Amino acid sequence: MSTRRPLIAGNWKMNNLSDETSTLAGSIAARMRRLDNPSFDILVCPPFTSLGRAAKAANGTALCVGGQNCHNTPSGAHTGDISAAMLVDMGCTYVILGHSERRTDHAETDASVHAKTLAAWEAGLIAIVCVGETETQRDANQTLDVIKTQVTGSVPDGATAANTVIAYEPVWAIGTGRTASPEEAQEVHGFIRAQLKERFATEADGMRILYGGSMKPGNAKELMALEDVDGGLIGGAALVADDFWAIAQAS
Repeated sequence: MSTRRPLIAGNWKMNNLSDETSTLAGSIAARMRRLDNPSFDILVCPPFTSLGRAAKAANGTALCVGGQNCHNTPSGAHTGDISAAMLVDMGCTYVILGHSERRTDHAETDASVHAKTLAAWEAGLIAIVCVGETETQRDANQTLDVIKTQVTGSVPDGATAANTVIAYEPVWAIGTGRTASPEEAQEVHGFIRAQLKERFATEADGMRILYGGSMKPGNAKELMALEDVDGGLIGGAALVADDFWAIAQAS
């Protein structure tokens, strides 16, 4: 049985203004406050504009706060960007990097995710590096080739269980209601684990790999019971406190 501590991470995407953030993060923080010894880590990643409210709500609890992206340099002439140090300054301990929506909407590449991961580490953040195939790639039986390329290119040397989390997000299952079957999820998670072991040896045994394709209360327990699924990167269900908490309770 795995000794890896489950991580339940909520990616709020471009949702929630400040008051909504205070309410939602506050609800999760209050539930965490009532737990003497939680068996999981829990994280919310709101928009940049709401990080302060989320950090305030989480203060004094085991609820963690993270950013949804960062730049690969610590400062400079990069209008509209946020550095990893700025996220730390706002109370963040994690950052999501290389999400499929960033790769698609902002043409992010494995190389840019690699550079951002190094910047996150330098600032003291834990990087959640996202990888995943499209429906076209899956239908063409290219899933494992795509995953291998993304893991190899996006995860720098120096990754450890303490500074890196991998999130497998089948693009065809994000926001569609489709979910990978347990067999499909374990196949890819096991493959990712094997790729990490080739590079990082026994360190890979402790690295957490999250499932990020429409995890919800109804399927969370089955997915997180799989050998190499160590939690979830949650989208829609993370915007509803009861649903997000139910997923955490299933870990």
